[in-house]
Parts: sequence; structure tokens; C-alpha cells
Amino acid sequence: MLDRSFIRQIEDLQNEGIPFCIATIVDARGSIPQVTGARAIFTGKGLVHGTVGGGILEVTCQNKALELLRGGNAASTDFQHYNLQKDLGMTCGGELALFFEVHRQELAWNIVIFGAGHVAQTLCRFLVELDCHVVCVDTRAEWLERLPRNDKLEACRVTNYCDGVDRIVAGADVIVMTMGHGSDLPILKAIEKLDMVISHLGVIGSDAKSGIVRRQLAKDGLPRDFIDRIVCPLGDKIGNNTPGEISVGIVSQLLRLRNAK
Repeated sequence: MLDRSFIRQIEDLQNEGIPFCIATIVDARGSIPQVTGARAIFTGKGLVHGTVGGGILEVTCQNKALELLRGGNAASTDFQHYNLQKDLGMTCGGELALFFEVHRQELAWNIVIFGAGHVAQTLCRFLVELDCHVVCVDTRAEWLERLPRNDKLEACRVTNYCDGVDRIVAGADVIVMTMGHGSDLPILKAIEKLDMVISHLGVIGSDAKSGIVRRQLAKDGLPRDFIDRIVCPLGDKIGNNTPGEISVGIVSQLLRLRNAK
């Protein structure tokens, strides 16, 4: 059973965007320095919480965790079996099996949506069915409250849309769909100032809106390479202009771009 402090540690690491690896003793035979179910959390700096027994065993687990954390997968697992005496030179005569699971938020599929209006309401209901984490940012509590309740979705209320830019993590897909280009433009400018690598930046709208947004950003001195990376209009043209079919087109395009990457 996970204790509260263990869960809080995981939440803190996730909120800070720090990659971590959990090592769990899943099976054992004979004498071992901990119990089945014991867990430890490792980051790139080493052990941060819990224990699988200390000593040589924990050092071995830490080295394995660091090896996995250096890998390039968003989520990876590994299974290791140790004879404590033969493999690690410990006086304990037992054997145990350890399961390692890596969590790298910066490589996971993160999506940040600015605007919780009609299209976002439908879009979020599609996205929570996928293997992703969604943050929806809006200034209007009543619209955020209409979003589906799901562990994969965070509703983030802000006083100013630009305050929500802090919720963007490296590698995220960012979608801007507020009430119009007047409120979209400050968000785009704030994103450009982040100097952060994001996977894709999309803006909902028409070809006419795309032209207005790009001309205004250029007039305001934003770099051409940033403007050119903006996907606007957002979404594959596979349906009509109802919120549901617009959302299907957006999901289709996001999946296509993610798979291409």
C-alpha cells in the first residue's frame, strides 16, 4: 500500500517536471533486507524517497534507475532478478525480483489548450480517451466547470490567459482557441518569449484569421521562424464547422503530427 508521503513525493516531482524512476520489490525468497512491496524513488540525483533495503542492493537499484532515466523513452520499464549473495556479494542468502518504472513528463504527450469554449469542450472529451495529459486554461470559471472530470485533464483558471503559459512543459503541443485573435495574440507573444521547444503550436480559425494573426505578429517584431511554425487554421479538413467535427479534425491532425515526429 502506498503511503501518503510517497504519493506526495510523486506529485511534487511531476509538478516540477523532474524525471524519476520507481523501484519496487515484487517478489522475494529467503532472507532479504526489506519486504515485498517496498519501494524507492530515484531521480538523476539519486534516492529521494523510500528504500528497497539500503546498502549494495540500493546502490545497484540506483544505478539501474539512472541507466533507465538516461534513456529516451517517455515511459519505460524493466524487470531485474538478483541472488543477493551470488550477484551482489551480500550476506543475505535470499533472492528478489525488482520492477522499475520510469516517468519522464517532458517526453510524455502533453497538450495545453488555451480556451475552454465550445470546441474545447468537445475536444477535451476526445483527448482524455488518448494516452496524453491535457491542461485547459481559461479565465472563465463557468466554462472550466463544464469540462469532463478526468485524471488526464486539468482545468486551470487564470486572471489573464498569459499567466497560463507557465503550464507549458518542454515538448508539449499547444492549442490556442480563445474568443478571438485579440485574445490569441498576447498568448502567442508570451509563448515566443518562453524560449522553449514545443512540439506544435496550433491556432483555431480560418485562412483569413491566419493571415491577420501572422501579419500582426510580424508587425510586432516576432521572428519569422516562430510565425512560420504556427499551424493555423488548426485541424484536418475532414468535416464541417460544428464543434464536434472541428474537434475530430484537430485530433486527427495532432495524431498525424505526433506520429510523424
